[in-house]
Amino acid sequence: MIYKVRQLSSDDLPAFDALLTLFGDVFEDPASYDERRPRPAYLARLLQRDTFVALAAFEGDQVLGGLAAYVLDKFERERSEIYIYDLAVDAAHRRRGIATALIAELQKVAAQRGAWVIYVQADYGDDPAVALYTKLGTREDVMHFDIPVPARQP
Repeated sequence: MIYKVRQLSSDDLPAFDALLTLFGDVFEDPASYDERRPRPAYLARLLQRDTFVALAAFEGDQVLGGLAAYVLDKFERERSEIYIYDLAVDAAHRRRGIATALIAELQKVAAQRGAWVIYVQADYGDDPAVALYTKLGTREDVMHFDIPVPARQP
């Protein structure tokens, strides 16, 4: 059977739930994706926003892979960028063009929304991701910093 890629909507909560589980499995970090999973109402609101994009690749009802991306409106020009936050394909279904198809679908979404670029980061040592992104785009070597946010005071 051939897989299909499509954008998830608020009517696709079971598929989005499966995608979250897939991210946890593929990234070997189930705690981040499973322990405090948002309530369905929160996820439905997220999927309705025009600033968030979730795509999934399906074979029948099975989620084989997917991505989550954010649309960022720019301030210096009237345009937006799309940042791929997570992209994963189940290990049993890799090397079938699924990740490339997900990004191709995101390119269509980006064009429809008037975005001027899609960007993604990859970790050093993640050679398959680096090879994929190198094939599809221009590499920039940048540094990434996580700046902690103090706990909110009651």
